[in-house]
Amino acid sequence: MKPVIALVGRPNVGKSTLFNRLTKSRDAIVADFAGLTRDRHYGDGHVGGREFIVVDTGGFEPEKPSGVVAEMAKQTKQAVAEADAVVFVVDVRSGVSGQDHDIARYLRSANKRIFLAVNKAEGMSESPLLAEFHELGIGEPIAVSAAHGQGIRSLIDAVLDGLAIAEPEEEVFGEGPDKPIRLAVAGRPNVGKSTLINTWLGEERLVAFDMPGTTRDAIHVPFERHGQRFDLIDTAGLRRKGKVFEAIEKFSVVKTLQAISDANVCVLLLDATQGVADQDAHIAGYIVEAGRAVVVAVNKWDAVDSYQRQTIERQIAQRLPFLRFAEVLPISAVKRQGLAPLWKSIASAHASAHVKMTTPVLTRLVQDAVQHQQPQRAGHFRPKLRYAHQGGQNPPIVVVHGNSLEHVTDSYKRFLEGRIREHFKLVGTPLRVEMKSSRNPFDDKGS
Repeated sequence: MKPVIALVGRPNVGKSTLFNRLTKSRDAIVADFAGLTRDRHYGDGHVGGREFIVVDTGGFEPEKPSGVVAEMAKQTKQAVAEADAVVFVVDVRSGVSGQDHDIARYLRSANKRIFLAVNKAEGMSESPLLAEFHELGIGEPIAVSAAHGQGIRSLIDAVLDGLAIAEPEEEVFGEGPDKPIRLAVAGRPNVGKSTLINTWLGEERLVAFDMPGTTRDAIHVPFERHGQRFDLIDTAGLRRKGKVFEAIEKFSVVKTLQAISDANVCVLLLDATQGVADQDAHIAGYIVEAGRAVVVAVNKWDAVDSYQRQTIERQIAQRLPFLRFAEVLPISAVKRQGLAPLWKSIASAHASAHVKMTTPVLTRLVQDAVQHQQPQRAGHFRPKLRYAHQGGQNPPIVVVHGNSLEHVTDSYKRFLEGRIREHFKLVGTPLRVEMKSSRNPFDDKGS
């Protein structure tokens, strides 16, 4: 499970710059909670091969009692509560302020691992200006420059080294058919995730199982259907009473992102009465980026008329075009309508994600595709596709070998993907086609 790092600090100290540095310009996932004037931003962080989820927050003023600033403070406290570690960002140029002391006082009471990042400290790792930040009582100041990338690796190594994060079970390629299917239900707040889960469980109750070894509770609900075991990874806010911190909202973006990363199959739940929102597209994009099999379920189908149904079908086609491979099913969790086809689609998506593709069949498919349509020339050379083999599962990966394959266009890769999908009848899973050019032994001739 990916650890979660929250960036906290007063306004204009460089939190967003640090966020962009850690996420390497990846688009952040935004939680657009109704009634809030400022949102938390979530993104995948990558530093030195280590992965984590990073949360950017607005300027933090914990002592302000009301207004917009109070709402921003509420969002920041939420981010701190759900984080495994907090990076307190300060500005070396402006020194220690009273607001920094207020934030430090709150963080010390939050019982979290806190790291003090002194930003805008280009070339100042040994500067005496860092000494004054000891008075915040947070720990050793770490000099960084988010704008120039200095000190970032040391900061993240320090943050992650002390976290005991449970790693997700590794998928053994071609093995483990009797393992339970890890199933996550993802979606915006109030689309019916809890209702669907309780309908599956057959009773209106909250079931929670705490998995040891994580710094926060990871809740899994095991159940069985028709002899098939499932491990439902909770994103719907199932908690034992007493486990809920009162400031934490029922919906947690962090839980959703981690559940998607840990799952074999994701059910993306949409609300027919609300249509497809930007946040639905963000979550769907994260599912595809993570390579997870997915089924799109449109809940509350019984509550809309034929015009609204046509509208949401158009919205899905327009806003989620990258999910064309996924089945879209209308359901009603309350009235238990459409649940049998949903289970069938879940099983099909899982089977497609773990399909076995032999090298002779893949090679023949690639050669037939080349005979039907050759790849586009690149200058005097035309890429030559020689053979292909399977490089992984969940998602299926097809590795094509040949010469000058770096010139193969994305459109031709999609052409190959379509032919492979059609042959193996893949549904509900991303398929990745990778090109690997043979090395020319004479490339280093003159060196």
